Amino acid sequence: MSRSYTHGVPRFLVERRLREVTTRLRALREELAVTDEQGGQFTDEAEDNRLRALMSETPIADHEFRESQRHADAWARRRGELLDSIRRLEARQDELLDRLTGS
Repeated sequence: MSRSYTHGVPRFLVERRLREVTTRLRALREELAVTDEQGGQFTDEAEDNRLRALMSETPIADHEFRESQRHADAWARRRGELLDSIRRLEARQDELLDRLTGS
């Protein structure tokens, strides 16, 4: 039985890793799409509450603004984490594809 090796790793293992990376990439991209849909709501709400806090100058309005801004900031951090994970997995996917093609 002849086995194809790619840089010391059996080809079937590289293919399996590639499938795993592709599956994870798909899931992250779907999560990013959902996160992006929600993001507009968080940033719009934070901006509305900021204006309301400026106009009313009440502690309650200021608290609502700070709370909605925390949500918008958390959304932005999560979006950044997703983008970083996607970039890393895309690089890993490229490495695995290079191994398969012998580049």
